[in-house]
Amino acid sequence: MKIDETNLAIIKHLRKGRKSFRKIAEDLGLTENTVRNRVQKLMEEKVLSITGVVDPGALPGHRLVIVGVKLHDMDMVGAAQAFQALRGVVAVTIVTGRYDLMVLVLLNEEFDLLQFYTEEVSKIANVQSVETFVVYKTFNIKVPYVL
Repeated sequence: MKIDETNLAIIKHLRKGRKSFRKIAEDLGLTENTVRNRVQKLMEEKVLSITGVVDPGALPGHRLVIVGVKLHDMDMVGAAQAFQALRGVVAVTIVTGRYDLMVLVLLNEEFDLLQFYTEEVSKIANVQSVETFVVYKTFNIKVPYVL
């Protein structure tokens, strides 16, 4: 899907939460139907998702961790897809540097780091090593509630 200036303008209007299509149309000089159709197309193409997100630091008993993952082989896309399906995983990225993947994980009192490694990561055979980075405080990070 081509992301043109109008699509980017619509996305920018939606980044701070739900906003009426009528208001966006007025601000951009478009019709409400044009905005509605473009938002629908952006969502169908998985470019845009309108969802509730939370500040993990504001949730009692919750913690974010970032896990650096080194793989045995170069099937980074396959491993990233496998990690994305694990409980607690918010996001997975393929990166350069000493790790192959960086995984953002949401934990709470009922699902802690030990459980994440022993019950979830243990399912993935391609993992050579992991390193955990505990997030003490976040700035401008909101995540979908995946637990």
